This record gives sequence, C-alpha cells and structure tokens, in this order.
Amino acid sequence: MRELIWLVLAFGELSVLSFGGGNAVLPQMHTLVVHQFHWVTNAQFSQMFALSQAAPGPNLMIVPLIGWHVAGVAGVVAVSIGKFVPSSTLAYFVAGRWDRFADRPWRKRLQTAIVPVSAGLVAGGAAVIIQTTDIRWLLLVMSGAVAGLSFVRRLHPLVLLAGCAIAGMALSTTGLIPTH
Repeated sequence: MRELIWLVLAFGELSVLSFGGGNAVLPQMHTLVVHQFHWVTNAQFSQMFALSQAAPGPNLMIVPLIGWHVAGVAGVVAVSIGKFVPSSTLAYFVAGRWDRFADRPWRKRLQTAIVPVSAGLVAGGAAVIIQTTDIRWLLLVMSGAVAGLSFVRRLHPLVLLAGCAIAGMALSTTGLIPTH
C-alpha cells in the first residue's frame, strides 16, 4: 500500500511539471524511478522507454509500464492517477480562462518564452535516454544526423523516423547494436 502512495505522489509531481509534453519530464522521471526509489535499473528504464515508443498510443506509455513493474495492476492504476489526473484537471480549469487573455501582449510573450523551455526539457529527456543505453555513440550520431537533416532539409519527421528505423535494423544485423 505504501508503494502505491509513493507511485501516486511521484507521478503526481511529474504531472504538474510536464510542460512541453510527457517526454519533457523524462529526466526527472528517470531520477525518481531509478535513483531515488530504485524501482527500476537504468537498463530497465531504457527498455521500457523503447517499448513505450514502439507501441501505438500516447507517448507516455512508459508510465503504466513502470507502474506494472512496481505493483502490477494496482501500480498501473496508481501511476495513471498520479500522472494524468493533476495535469488534466489543471488544463481543464486553465484552458477556459486562458482564452479570455488571447489579445493580451503578456500572453503572447509567455507562450513564446515557454517554447525554448519545452525544447530544452525534451532535449534533456533525450539526453537521459542516450545515457541509459549501451549504444550511446550510435544514438548521438543518429540524433545529430536527424537534427541536421530536419534543420537543413526540412524533412517530415516521419521520413526521419523511418530512416532511423531502417538504419537501426541494418545495424542490428551487423552486430553493432546489441539485441539482448
């Protein structure tokens, strides 16, 4: 029972911090579940993230995976309540009031200011995932290539994603990528 309370509280904290989407809180999620509570190892976190990104649905499928790992079905319910209820409630109440300020200059400045913060948080999440894997060098190379191609060529993200998938499959046959 105590573990379930900690799951709700830990993921509730992440919920109200997730500006820029769920992946923006990956560094803090990693710190909580790997280093603070020791619920999973670095390798398990990386594997859960990979599985959650490969599965159809929201990009935060890692949350129920962690809950399942810690406490089974009750853990899935606990992390879901913690992660999704606070931010959804906050969004519900703020969204209706936010439209009233559409013409205010401070709103436009605030929205503009949040963009680099969100981008930085997402980049921090990517850095955490890169650090938790056995193939850091490859992920750094692929991340740099994707960033360069998206900036210079303005390719659609799905094209870049498909290219990374094809490169990953090709490299896994060479033995450069461990297939555990």
